[in-house]
Amino acid sequence: MERSEFVDRLDSRLRIADYADLDASANGLQIGSRTGEIDHVAFAVDGVRQTFELAIDAGADALVVHHGLSWGGFDRVTGRTYDRIAPLVEHDLALYAAHLPLDGHQELGNAAGVADVLDLEDRAPFGELGPEYIGQRGTARAPYAPDELRERLETELDGDRDVRLLEFGPEEIEDVAVVTGSGTDWLEEAVENGVDALVTGEGKQKVYHEAREAGITVVLAGHYATETFGVRSLQGLAEEWGLETTYFDVPTGL
Repeated sequence: MERSEFVDRLDSRLRIADYADLDASANGLQIGSRTGEIDHVAFAVDGVRQTFELAIDAGADALVVHHGLSWGGFDRVTGRTYDRIAPLVEHDLALYAAHLPLDGHQELGNAAGVADVLDLEDRAPFGELGPEYIGQRGTARAPYAPDELRERLETELDGDRDVRLLEFGPEEIEDVAVVTGSGTDWLEEAVENGVDALVTGEGKQKVYHEAREAGITVVLAGHYATETFGVRSLQGLAEEWGLETTYFDVPTGL
């Protein structure tokens, strides 16, 4: 497949342009030329030297990640920034990043993947960010006790991390909102929507008291662990397009 076609297909499917003014990440093709062929695509959550080296060793032509290198641009390509970019350029490995567009995609996204794990029905977009959404909410087929919800996530999510509960909600959890990664800023929206629990990756100090005062359970399942779903979905998409793929699981424990 032509590299330009691969990039354009992802840009269109993920609606990259719609997030241009909302996301600090430079979504889309971050490093590399649009010309040339792509036969083998690697996928990982984080665009870092470790995953770059793994992709190069695997003979990949492109690496698709959730967390890329450019967050508002580069002032200078020196030091650690240069050390990260150099292998990509030297080995002609293209880097494609999809941050918020992949968090909130209602079919392919990270929140949709967590909702699948929890077997949620009657789903709707959640996590307003301007005109877009970066999460999803739904209703469990059968109510979860808080410990059952934690055990389900610990069993099904990738990543080396225990799931933590801030258990301030009802004893039976039915309505669940999901914003992966660092999503506790959407606690108030969860409260306003009457959900029983907000599932996210990592928390902030203030969320403990906010959740306690609001009477809602917050589930901290790990930033990495909640954000493997999107790139895995894109891997499946690339395989449907006839490309060879490889996924690298590099958990951070966070």
